[in-house]
Amino acid sequence: MSDKDSRIKIVSVAEMREADQFTIAHGTPSLVLMQRAAQGVFDAYDGWQEKKTLIICGSGNNAGDGYALAAIMKEQGLDADVCCLYDRFSPDGQYYYDRCVEKGVKILPFDEEVSFASYDILVDCMLGTGFSGVPREPIASAIQMINEAGAFVISVDINSGMNGDTGEGELMVKSDLTVSVGFLKTGFFKGRAEEMIGKLVNVDIGITLPD
Repeated sequence: MSDKDSRIKIVSVAEMREADQFTIAHGTPSLVLMQRAAQGVFDAYDGWQEKKTLIICGSGNNAGDGYALAAIMKEQGLDADVCCLYDRFSPDGQYYYDRCVEKGVKILPFDEEVSFASYDILVDCMLGTGFSGVPREPIASAIQMINEAGAFVISVDINSGMNGDTGEGELMVKSDLTVSVGFLKTGFFKGRAEEMIGKLVNVDIGITLPD
């Protein structure tokens, strides 16, 4: 599954949250971290060209990474649409959603008109590392649609539905590539992670762990 560098620290969900907060408190704005995360995801995959991409977004900061990625792709002249599962946003997510609107990114509601199977690449930006439990609608249906679409699937930070500490989940996205952000999470090496993640890479966005 993984080609991880042994020098990359593996952290729990609580440690990752603490590192995020510590980094922001010490002068790196959360908007900057989100932009870096999106750029890291973009740089981690070299197959965007001449492919039709759909970025599927939830309502939190994981969705914000997706909106920022869509804006980057638009700037590169690449074909990327966004599917919004909700009409609510985190503050940072709202900022990058507005950027997408300004740049003319095609934004689709999640309804019967959206065919995930008509895209070459699906980017999973629905649930982040803080999620635990069983995904509810509409995310549950979106996960099933992603897994059945036959597209190349990229999960941003973690596969939606996966517990970041245990690697378990009743309903999870099965990815071809998972791009972990900041640090690797313990759940990537436990539970069902090996069967759900094709390739795992980590991108450094300047997050610092407290001493």
